[in-house]
Amino acid sequence: MKSFLKYVLATVVGLFVTGIIFSILSILSLVGMASMSSVKPDIEDNSVLVIKLNGTISERKQDNPLAFLTSGSMDSGIALDELLTAIKNAKDNENVKGIYIEAGSSVSATPAAVQEIRKQLEDFKKSGKFILAYGETYTLGSYYISSVADSVVINPQGIIDWRGMAMQTLYYKDLLDKLGVKMQIVKVGTYKSAVEPYILNDMSEANREQLTVLSNEMWGEMTAAVSKSRKISVEKLNEYADSLITFADPTVYKKYKMVDKLAFSDEVPQIIANMMKIDDVDDYNTVSVADMAAVTGNEPKDPSGNIIAVYYATGEIVQEASTTSFAQDEQIVGEKVIKDLKELAEDEDVKAVVLRVNSPGGSAYASEQIWHQVMNIKAEKPIIVSMGGYAASGGYYISCAADWIVAEPNTLTGSIGIFGMFPEASELINDKLGVHAATVKTNLHSDFGDLTRPQTESEHNILQAYVNRGYELFTKRCADGRKMKQNDIKAIGEGRVWTGAHAKKIGLVDQLGGIDDAIAVAKKRAKIDKCTVIAYPAQKGMFEDLLNDAVNTDSYADGKIKELMGDYYFMFSNIKNLKGKSNIQASMPYYLMFNL
Repeated sequence: MKSFLKYVLATVVGLFVTGIIFSILSILSLVGMASMSSVKPDIEDNSVLVIKLNGTISERKQDNPLAFLTSGSMDSGIALDELLTAIKNAKDNENVKGIYIEAGSSVSATPAAVQEIRKQLEDFKKSGKFILAYGETYTLGSYYISSVADSVVINPQGIIDWRGMAMQTLYYKDLLDKLGVKMQIVKVGTYKSAVEPYILNDMSEANREQLTVLSNEMWGEMTAAVSKSRKISVEKLNEYADSLITFADPTVYKKYKMVDKLAFSDEVPQIIANMMKIDDVDDYNTVSVADMAAVTGNEPKDPSGNIIAVYYATGEIVQEASTTSFAQDEQIVGEKVIKDLKELAEDEDVKAVVLRVNSPGGSAYASEQIWHQVMNIKAEKPIIVSMGGYAASGGYYISCAADWIVAEPNTLTGSIGIFGMFPEASELINDKLGVHAATVKTNLHSDFGDLTRPQTESEHNILQAYVNRGYELFTKRCADGRKMKQNDIKAIGEGRVWTGAHAKKIGLVDQLGGIDDAIAVAKKRAKIDKCTVIAYPAQKGMFEDLLNDAVNTDSYADGKIKELMGDYYFMFSNIKNLKGKSNIQASMPYYLMFNL
């Protein structure tokens, strides 16, 4: 028995020591990776920046150390900030001779994001350097980006999925009816259609009207840009879409000037060499987006000490953080944003703030709290809003007080309206499940919100009055911020979503452009020439991310679900998070992504 215990103890000790050794080795490996990532890469002469369109295009770079341990890569899709920086650095670096775009078929992004990428590529071309694009399947967004290239090449059996735009909404009313669940709605805004999927089986006329206008405006922006680059008339581009040119023989693409050349992938290196005017494909080097972006970013602060703070507010607006760490990266958490903005307002070195908003909205309460903090910053220093893919409903609420608003033409914004949604499941609970509740209460509305009974007429009227007050406050905030009459805001409000280009025409936006344009405005308004641009909030360190992912397995699982579901993840997470959401919302009715 003693021998048995001795062997067991020795085994346990051995496993413990082995675990410690492996842990130390893992930490050393991660330290090595972190130290390597902090070293600026040396860009060799005759280099070509390679842009691979894979994954989801997000606002900011997010390293995923757990992904490295499981797949050997720390990348998680494409980070817009990193990609734009890489293209700018490639333009200025004399060793980089051109850009090679490898168009994939599994990338999704907002219309504004692909527009911002394309504009940065157009600026790159001013350097006189070349851009080459190659794809086996060009989807709508990837072709839109790639059409800016000097030469667009497609596989001899390739496809250009050029068939126009379609916007679809799923409706759950019949499903809820079968379950015995009803959604009790209070709202303000004819176009505030976020509640429609739960109470209708088809689009309302108002929603169909706004979606038709939105899709036509965005499609018009895209066709105009492609027409200019490819020298094909907009009429012809629409004709090609109507003929479903997607399934045409690839030689037709060349005949119609949509591409310049048909080639197999193994022929691309020689095409690149030819564009660089060198004979041997081994005489040029390739550089990744990550390495090209890393050429800048670790410089010491400008001697002036001036800082322009770029604060990223991305995702759904909530008052408290989700318990799932993965979801936290997709949320604008009111209590945290307020704290961060307060610190920026009090920091004397921060001369101006650029609030980068990419949000479809969310909690009306949290939006009001963030608006208040924006006003506090405005009292101390300039605050400029740069709108990303979305700055709608609550996203517009937190933007409207800024000194200046910059948006991409295809940004989706506006949606000035409020709604409340309260589930009622008496049929499910009482009739289908056979469960009955007996209630004792002290006052008339003590059991308000009880799922086992519908709202009374009195309760509904009280809620509607509450939402009406919220809408009055929302429109007043917008009117004050935009220096417009409240009735004029109401006339363009009603929950209607506008493109950035249209929003500029009606006074909701000041300028069309990207984040660099917003930074330029911030510098001008702060009356400074030299400064350091710093992104906030500070991103989590590698070890913090690793610890969070290790402790919270839901984060990793949720990430995998998002990876598998792609664009449908938004619908999944929206339904998943219904219970934890505020009942009163200032939120967009849909979330539009392009399949690149």
